[in-house]
Amino acid sequence: MTLRDSLDLIRVVRPEAGQAGLENEIQHEQASSLHAAEQKAIAALARWRKAAEAERAEPLKAARYAVWAYFVQRELIGFRRHADVIRDLDIPPTVLNGLGEAPPVWLRRRR
Repeated sequence: MTLRDSLDLIRVVRPEAGQAGLENEIQHEQASSLHAAEQKAIAALARWRKAAEAERAEPLKAARYAVWAYFVQRELIGFRRHADVIRDLDIPPTVLNGLGEAPPVWLRRRR
């Protein structure tokens, strides 16, 4: 095989097409995981809002954890500002003030 044959083969194979396909798949997975984290945060916030006042402690912890996980997922993808999300999801200060606390007992590893 000559150098010219090798160059022709590279042109036919088009390695950049493979990379573009991989990058597309990565972006799809990022979008999918971001959507799943957002849905978990929305569901946790809804459970917290529907809980009776006396029974809000655990749903509040779960909502804080879900919102924190959603923010982490956003930051991993490159979204650093959360003000729009806080406004759009109507995340109250009660939930925001506890972000970053230790996860709820039911999320800790069992020994």
